[in-house]
Amino acid sequence: MSSSPGEPGPFTRRSLLAGAGGALAATALSACAGASGASELTLYQSKPEAIPRFSQLAAEFSSSQQRFAVQHDIATNLSASFVRNNPPDLGCLNYNLEMGRFMERGALSDLSDLPEAGRIREDVAELADWYPTYEGRTSVLPYSVTAASVIYNRRIFDEHGLEVPTTWEEMLAVCETLQAAEVTPIYATFLDAWTVAQGLFDYTVGGLVDVRAFYAAMTEIGEDVGPESEVSFQRTLLEPVQRMTELVAFTNRDANNRAYGDGNTAMAQGEAAMYFQGPWAFGEIEKAGTDVELGTFPLPVTDDPADLKVRVNIDLSLWIPEAANEQEGARELAQFLMRPEVQDPYNAEFLAFGTTEDAPPVTDERIVEMQQYYDEGRFYMGASQFIPNSIPAENYIQSIAGGADPEPVLARMDADWARLAFRE
Repeated sequence: MSSSPGEPGPFTRRSLLAGAGGALAATALSACAGASGASELTLYQSKPEAIPRFSQLAAEFSSSQQRFAVQHDIATNLSASFVRNNPPDLGCLNYNLEMGRFMERGALSDLSDLPEAGRIREDVAELADWYPTYEGRTSVLPYSVTAASVIYNRRIFDEHGLEVPTTWEEMLAVCETLQAAEVTPIYATFLDAWTVAQGLFDYTVGGLVDVRAFYAAMTEIGEDVGPESEVSFQRTLLEPVQRMTELVAFTNRDANNRAYGDGNTAMAQGEAAMYFQGPWAFGEIEKAGTDVELGTFPLPVTDDPADLKVRVNIDLSLWIPEAANEQEGARELAQFLMRPEVQDPYNAEFLAFGTTEDAPPVTDERIVEMQQYYDEGRFYMGASQFIPNSIPAENYIQSIAGGADPEPVLARMDADWARLAFRE
């Protein structure tokens, strides 16, 4: 997939070198342990900013016992490894539509007998079932959940006497007040299509539409999706997309020429009041070294505060292929990674929410306002994440943000969906 929520941007030289150093350390441990009879197992984890952390954990697990030695793999072509029947022993990565296809085909083993599976919050475990499943199996253990919403500049809000909006009308009023004061209400980065999809599109759709039910219906209708079908992109998503275009009017004038990095810099410099990004942006904003004070709130899309929800995704999940060479070692490593003293610090460091029933609440002031919505299960997964890559949905959404008429674009998405369903 292209750059997307939870995995924005390419490897940096710094993270790659740090990760490579850790991976080499793990490999060295594997070689030494292999000489003494330990079995080698592969941990596949490629989230760029987390590579150093998991290289360290791989080394810690290898040195904590004598039976298994871990090699941290950050470069394998995952799909190709499954085709060759030589997948990694344990995967720890973003859970998305591609991974759902592996689960649906029974390529992932059942982890339901692990005690750790019983610790996962029920509503969080159900997130994995939004994608195709293999009946009777717990194929995925959610490890980390990130929640995305509206990032806002607390000082700008305070300077203009603004309260965090909880209804659509309040949101529009906040934008109008800021615009009248010559403050950019929303900083947008339309040059990077994924930022439009995961932000404006996902937030407005998720605030008005039951995303899971929508895609279940779309899958059921399949090749018959079109102007006359009860559910379709054009019919069901037109209203939220129209609201999306209303918000476009409050973005920076040069949004079409600004990319993700520009948005992070602008927010660090206090150039706008709001920014539709996830917690992964905070680390980039922080690099600027400014004293900007940021918080988050769910985008209100209706006039009922009870409808407020945040966009989430399973940022990392643990899974073991059926074809893994070292199933036993992979299960032990998964249990090691799920220990509270290992899992909880990871989530705290990467501004994520815990997946277990006993996970501690977040404490970082930048995301703490989302905790109540997460605790109450008031969340949804992004609508853009359920559209197959063969449909250029991000580009379609980008064109709408750039001024294209939403109806024919959504109709085109329906036609693409129908053609894809027909071929399958």
